[in-house]
Amino acid sequence: MIFSSFFKALGQLGDPRFRKVLFLGIGLTFVLLIAAYAGLLGVIEWLTGETTSLPIVGEVTWVGDLLSFGSLFLMLFLSAFLMVPVASAITSMFLDEVAQAVEDRHYPRLPPARRTPMGEAIKDTLNFLGIIIGANLLAFVLYVFFTPAAPFIFYALNGYLLGMEYFTLVAIRRVGRQEAKKQRRRHLTTIWLAGILMALPLSIPLINLIIPILGAATFTHIYHRLAGNA
Repeated sequence: MIFSSFFKALGQLGDPRFRKVLFLGIGLTFVLLIAAYAGLLGVIEWLTGETTSLPIVGEVTWVGDLLSFGSLFLMLFLSAFLMVPVASAITSMFLDEVAQAVEDRHYPRLPPARRTPMGEAIKDTLNFLGIIIGANLLAFVLYVFFTPAAPFIFYALNGYLLGMEYFTLVAIRRVGRQEAKKQRRRHLTTIWLAGILMALPLSIPLINLIIPILGAATFTHIYHRLAGNA
């Protein structure tokens, strides 16, 4: 069921609505990262001012420029780690469109689904972003102490998080939040395994950016298979 759902989703990647969500998510991610960098530069300029007093050296004017230059490399380094989770979280605000595209093509006889209000989608996005970044930061501790097992920890953790997020997102549209949580617990093993499949390409640059869309499409098929609609 997991692999058949995955290949059905893969076969629909050319759908215009899929591309729309992908470009929207990536575009907003770049805007957010650029805004964060501009904010960091503003803080540096405010803290350092035109001149900075250093012990022994005295008044200098180049500290702010040095910190600004260094902050560029810091943001590039952080972006390598934050690009995927941030893009995933932002894209998740628009994944209703992906799920609807899948249902229109493969399950046209279903009644109209509940549309997630934008305010609720933003709240869920912020919660997911906080959880996935926080969990992966904590996982670094485990990577240090259990280095040989680091890849397994990474895929198990992110597979669980992605599976829970995408299944809930799809199920909420059909049965509401409380029932979605019940079904999520009931089918935990299937959801987790499918989430690990979604997590496997996370370490592949560029490919990892389509994971939110591929995940939402795959879990739409999985949900309907579990619900007996397929």
